[in-house]
Amino acid sequence: MKLAIVLAISLGITATTSAQDLPRNCDLDLQNRNGPTNIRPDANGNRVTFLSGGFVGHCIGQGNTLTADSAEYYESEARLYLIGNVHYTEPRATVTSRTMTYYQNDDHLHAEGDVVAVQSNGSTLRGPSADYYRSTPQRPLTRMFAPGRPTVTLVQKDTSGRGRPPDTAHVIANTITMEGDSLVYASGRVQITRPDLLATGDSAFMDSGHDFARLMREPQVEGKGTRAFTLSGGVIDVYSRNRQVERVVATPKGHALSKDLELVADSIDLRMQNNQLQRAIAWGPSRAHAVSPEREIIADSIDAILPGQRVREVRALRNAYAESNPDSGIVSTQRDWMRGDTIVAHFDSLVGSDTSSKARIRQIVSEGNAKSFYQMKNSKGPQTEPTVNYVTGRIIDILFEIGKVATVTVTDKATGVLIEPASASAADKPGAGSTGNKTGAPTTQTGAPATTRPTTVTKPATVTKPPTPTKPPK
Repeated sequence: MKLAIVLAISLGITATTSAQDLPRNCDLDLQNRNGPTNIRPDANGNRVTFLSGGFVGHCIGQGNTLTADSAEYYESEARLYLIGNVHYTEPRATVTSRTMTYYQNDDHLHAEGDVVAVQSNGSTLRGPSADYYRSTPQRPLTRMFAPGRPTVTLVQKDTSGRGRPPDTAHVIANTITMEGDSLVYASGRVQITRPDLLATGDSAFMDSGHDFARLMREPQVEGKGTRAFTLSGGVIDVYSRNRQVERVVATPKGHALSKDLELVADSIDLRMQNNQLQRAIAWGPSRAHAVSPEREIIADSIDAILPGQRVREVRALRNAYAESNPDSGIVSTQRDWMRGDTIVAHFDSLVGSDTSSKARIRQIVSEGNAKSFYQMKNSKGPQTEPTVNYVTGRIIDILFEIGKVATVTVTDKATGVLIEPASASAADKPGAGSTGNKTGAPTTQTGAPATTRPTTVTKPATVTKPPTPTKPPK
């Protein structure tokens, strides 16, 4: 025998309330399918209704349905408690669980036990418990709150019109809150997995409607692929389009690391295309630092071009400084260095070749108040006493061959000093050395200023060695 019970809950309405703001009453229609229905009064005389043998109910005229093995309704609290194989459905969402409490006055469901909540766009939440708040005129967006480290699978549909199947992003956190179909708030050991990256942090916010995500409190992003990269900072913002990440911005304390380049700055902006890093921009009050295995560049800002995630060009702007290791045949405690208003380094990216190979320096140019200090192998003396060349000018251009210095060209206002230690055998000969002494004192050569033609110094090619970081000279 089936018994239908209609329970209407009236909410107060003022005379000034407009029609679109009227609250929707949830007038519950409760039915038991095959079992008995018992109605008992509580201590205050309010009805308590017990339904078993299969239960089905809904808010009249609102398109939602509740089913369970059995149910209890407490009139004084306007509370419906459902037990066993609970299913809640409405046009915006579906929620299943072992037990569920429906608070009629607040249009609020509390589900416990193997909760699965599916939104209309296909996004799914799984966890031990969840609270679902239905949409009302006073609460336009639905809201889902889930503690107990749930997992959310976000469905990202293609908006480019190419008909590609949707991608998914998986979010795991201690607590997750979802508003509407696009807003997700996560806190506590957050982990976001996408096809193109893995992001972690202590809290996160995601807006799939605007393809935006923000990670906070020790966040880190790891780009996937054959040439992976990592980015960390105080706050990381991720911008996407058509399901692909286009920008990842870290500030403050930005730190980016790839196989070819390491960047450290207050702010770092990484540009992506086809799941690969294409450009890295670094700036901030503490200045930007770019470090590779062979050299280091420091400036107010640094712009690195990395097509196919291989460094091709690095631009250091304003008060730029660069240093690198001397040739492997030279034994020296100092590094070669260059400074100027702007320094531009060009690399042979070797795009399309072995992914294990690293970019090789091809040219480095300093412009504006340029200065350069570099060491050459001494053909006459021991390796511990290299030839030292210091030059200044408006432009200093150094060309490399197979990663080794070939020529140094100084343009405009060129001046310099060349110091080459004399060999021991030459110093023992009478009259040896430009100073005329017999102690092997160095010979100093000063270059004449160049006004119209550049001065070019040729250096034998040698092989560089691994870096030994040092501080730039004051």
